[in-house]
Amino acid sequence: MPLAPAHPRENRASLRTRLLKHVLLPLALTWLTGTVVSVLVSGYFTRSAYDRSLLDDAYAVADNVRAQDAGLELMLSSREVRAVLFDEVETVFFAIRRPDGSLLAGHSGLHMPADDAWDKDEVRFADIRYAGRPLRAVRLRRTEPLAFEVIMAQTTLARSELLRSQLLYSIVPQLLLLMCLAAWLRRAIRRDLDPLQRLQQNLEQRDAQDLTPLPVQANTRELLRLVSTMNALLARLARGVQAQREFAGNVAHELRTPLAGIRALAEYGLRQTDPAAWRVQLQRIVGSEARASHLVEQLLALALADEAGTQWQPQPVPLDVLVRDTLLRQLPRADAAGVDLGARGLDEPVTVMAHATLLEGILGNLIDNALRYGLPPDGGPRSVTVELSRQADGLHLGVIDNGPGIAEAEREQLLQRWVQGEDREWMGEGAGLGMAIVSRYAQLLGAEFELDSGPTGQGLRAGIVIPLDRIC
Repeated sequence: MPLAPAHPRENRASLRTRLLKHVLLPLALTWLTGTVVSVLVSGYFTRSAYDRSLLDDAYAVADNVRAQDAGLELMLSSREVRAVLFDEVETVFFAIRRPDGSLLAGHSGLHMPADDAWDKDEVRFADIRYAGRPLRAVRLRRTEPLAFEVIMAQTTLARSELLRSQLLYSIVPQLLLLMCLAAWLRRAIRRDLDPLQRLQQNLEQRDAQDLTPLPVQANTRELLRLVSTMNALLARLARGVQAQREFAGNVAHELRTPLAGIRALAEYGLRQTDPAAWRVQLQRIVGSEARASHLVEQLLALALADEAGTQWQPQPVPLDVLVRDTLLRQLPRADAAGVDLGARGLDEPVTVMAHATLLEGILGNLIDNALRYGLPPDGGPRSVTVELSRQADGLHLGVIDNGPGIAEAEREQLLQRWVQGEDREWMGEGAGLGMAIVSRYAQLLGAEFELDSGPTGQGLRAGIVIPLDRIC
């Protein structure tokens, strides 16, 4: 059944839209700025070219002004003036004026705007209006042979048309290129984001119990890292769910028998009328409850070990002090069972980089197994010894008993949960979890778990080997 989204969809822009905006908006602004600059530059050079042509016409007219007895005179006829000023598109006007402003030749109403700052300039350009039309004009001032000035003006149709053409042929192709680029970017971004969309659909359609790895269909390194990280998260969740299921299954399986036994003992005691029978049944119930409590502690220890696998950090632990404290806690139980509990190798302080809880769990389970199952075959005195020794391959921490030991063929099986060996008579009512706990704790500590016979070939020696690089 597909999962509903964890949160309602918010009215936000999609990643595709945001990417397009972040790419196209700066690109459009850059294009617009470039277009404005290119149009301004093109307009400047176009205007300069037309102004130069207009100034050349003014020089051509000025070169034909001569000094005569009567004063200045234009040496060009009307036809020659039209030939000099001919233009297919523009209408050209001119005026030649004496210093006093009187007209020598040309159009009488043609004047330049008055500007004191430009009075001494030889050449001056200005935009004027004449006969109701806007004109571009130039004034050329000469002092030889006599002082005069030539005003040349023309309409601006050609230059305006040229500017419009330049603007059109500059903006339209670039705009088309920008649109093509936007379409290509939209398609490319959609193609690159398709794996992300498929990943989202895969997650939305997944069942809550489906923790299998996501299919890797990444076309970018970032998406590959995202999928890998999510798969790593799913793997951790799967391990957590598996541990929960295993813990629930272990509890359901292992508590069924002791609880049923307690219930049967209670029902049997209720049917009795003799107080002595009640006492016997109550003692049996207490024993069954103790075994059930021990079983629950072992199950919780296994769950703690699985959880601690990715959480604990190594810290300096005084191993000799930890072993001594653990022995002191176990002494009352050993005395009650008639077991001689001792230790060797605690004379010198030893500190290791480890986790105190895991070390206590290892030592506690090994001592517990030795006290439970280390019964000599001949019924002689029982002894359990904790040994701490430094050797070439590492620091050895072991528990030695003088019991019947374990056949070499069965040692590997005892590392599995719920396995008690074939000879259940000497194993008693154990749950088969102690060795599995020790093995798991040793793995978390980076130590090696070992099972062997006792020093004399009798009994069992169970312990761990801590690497030398963990010793402080």
